[in-house]
Amino acid sequence: MITYEWLYILAGAFFAIWSLLSLRDRLWGNAAFWGLLAASFFLGSHVSDFVNGVLVLAMVGIAGIGGLKRSDPQTTSPQERFDYAKLFGNRLFIPALIVPITAVAGTLLYNFTPLSETGLFEERRETLLLFGIGVLLALVAAMAWLRPPAIAPAEEGRRLLDSIGWAAILPQMLAALGAVFALAGVGDIIGGLAGEVIPDGSVFLTVVVFALGMALFTMIMGNAFAAFPVMAAAIGIPLLVEDYGGNPAVIGAVGMLAGFCGTLMTPMAANFNIVPAALLELKDQNGVIRQQIGTAVPLWICNVAIIYIGAFLLWN
Repeated sequence: MITYEWLYILAGAFFAIWSLLSLRDRLWGNAAFWGLLAASFFLGSHVSDFVNGVLVLAMVGIAGIGGLKRSDPQTTSPQERFDYAKLFGNRLFIPALIVPITAVAGTLLYNFTPLSETGLFEERRETLLLFGIGVLLALVAAMAWLRPPAIAPAEEGRRLLDSIGWAAILPQMLAALGAVFALAGVGDIIGGLAGEVIPDGSVFLTVVVFALGMALFTMIMGNAFAAFPVMAAAIGIPLLVEDYGGNPAVIGAVGMLAGFCGTLMTPMAANFNIVPAALLELKDQNGVIRQQIGTAVPLWICNVAIIYIGAFLLWN
């Protein structure tokens, strides 16, 4: 059976390679940071929470003292990339499309055919595992088609990763923070406050508060994955699902989308909003956010309507 652990090992292998390449180039901070991250993927499931916490604190320390530097590996020049783009055109996107096609088509094929009876993939992990397989297939296809040097994928990956820096793992850290908040009882406190404000039986208002909370907590914490455990424990499960009998699938899925609307409007989502501005050398650091607000607000309104209609009016 292919389990989640295989995906951790795959991710750890990539970070380990980037760590070794940084070590070769005497980028000690980069080597230590990506090496610690690789260790967390390789060993995280097999060591204590305390050890995992120490690994995280060590990475925070390296990033905090400015230990991460931009690397300058020997990759293709801007002119070579322009020539490739002119030669292949939009066909260059074919390897990238392999990843989502493998994940979506593979999941449907596995779940709705006799393949599901083989037990090939860990239950409820099929899509993510197939996503990882899609990445490997895309890598093989790109190598066979473009025939770059064997080390090119590692060097290009390192160039991009070092350009982003510590913000590349911000979603993972914030998701963990959301779980910590949920275990600390923050959701129960918010749920108690919401119960005092929302009139009994007001389903629509409860939906609005839930979606608004998802967006606001996402803006504060930088990622909807961090906001979801808190808002699900506060309002989503006890009020919308248990008290009002809403469809949990719609509430969970579209509730996350409401949170992503907050992602579009916050500098805390540095890897989405601040890093692109830096890479594009925009004069306005918040230029990406300003362009996205006009999409985020009406999209949030649509998400509220979808939750109310899909989880309650059509469900009940």
